[in-house]
Amino acid sequence: MNERTRLTALFGGLLLLAGGGLVALIYFLLRDSLVNTISSAAARQPGRPGALPGVRVSAAAPSGGDFATTVQLLGFVEETALERLLFISIAAAAGFALASVVLAWWMAGRMLRPVSVITRTARRLSGANLHERIALDAPSGELKQLADTFDAMLDRIERLVGAQQRFAANAAHELRTQLAMQRAAAEIGLAGEPDAARVSRMREKLIDLADGNERLIEGLLLLSMSEQGVERREPVAVHHIAAALGDDAGALVRGGPLVVKGDPVLLERLVGNLVANAVRYNRPDGRVEIVTGAGELMVTNTGPMVPAEVVPLLFEPFRRLHERRHTPGEGTGLGLSIVAAVARAHDAVVAAEANPGGGLTVRVTFGGASLG
Repeated sequence: MNERTRLTALFGGLLLLAGGGLVALIYFLLRDSLVNTISSAAARQPGRPGALPGVRVSAAAPSGGDFATTVQLLGFVEETALERLLFISIAAAAGFALASVVLAWWMAGRMLRPVSVITRTARRLSGANLHERIALDAPSGELKQLADTFDAMLDRIERLVGAQQRFAANAAHELRTQLAMQRAAAEIGLAGEPDAARVSRMREKLIDLADGNERLIEGLLLLSMSEQGVERREPVAVHHIAAALGDDAGALVRGGPLVVKGDPVLLERLVGNLVANAVRYNRPDGRVEIVTGAGELMVTNTGPMVPAEVVPLLFEPFRRLHERRHTPGEGTGLGLSIVAAVARAHDAVVAAEANPGGGLTVRVTFGGASLG
């Protein structure tokens, strides 16, 4: 039995119950008051008291006979009227039942139409048409909210699928580029009659490329691990991590304590990536500042100008402010995406804004559940 049939049975049953109860109530009320009503009407007729219109009673008959005749006649009238009322009521109830079922079937179909639209859309969706939406044109209500929620869910899924596709394509491109450079270095270095100096340079180049591959693969694994969430949580003094990493990077560290319940390895990588990113993209004479306290970690630098529309894109994997040049010390493009993933795993929110004089300010705000 489908939902429409169930709703039809429910609505039809309720309407039948209401109609049957109304018919029964009217019948029993009339049965109890019909004799009194007819007697009162007869008593108000002109002529002798108790005479009924159209009924001739003999003048020689005793008054007792008149009364008995009247009572007999009233009983007959009552019985006939109730039988007629019962027949009409049953016929009306049968018609009412048929109309109730038809009306309930139509009402159930109208109510379930948005659900049918959602079902058809969900069956039709695939990776190739995630852009489709229900866009239900209906008055505000629970089903309208359901359709709008489904559309919002499709928006999120489309963004996630798009991000995953871009991530896979970018990861394949980065790995392919590194391997191509490694192969080219080997072929060029071994061409002709390589001398010791040439072999030494080739070895250093291959080691640098291997280190880059290792960092890239480590970043990909860390990003994947961060997306899976945190299985073990313990209090981590983030302000101590920030102080140690800030001193090593020559950054200005200030603020108060910041203790977060989470994974110490992931939280250390979060702070490390923020500090490393701020140092890497800073001006030679610029400064890096780290502030902790009040459930927030802030890292800012005085680097180049960052367009405001580019700032949200920097948290996507392999997104950079400028195109990659494959120079020594260049990052893998995963730093801020790892920061965002680690923050999500710790129920934190990451926000960034471009500084008016150049550079970037990144804030990580930890929720109450994540604070120690």
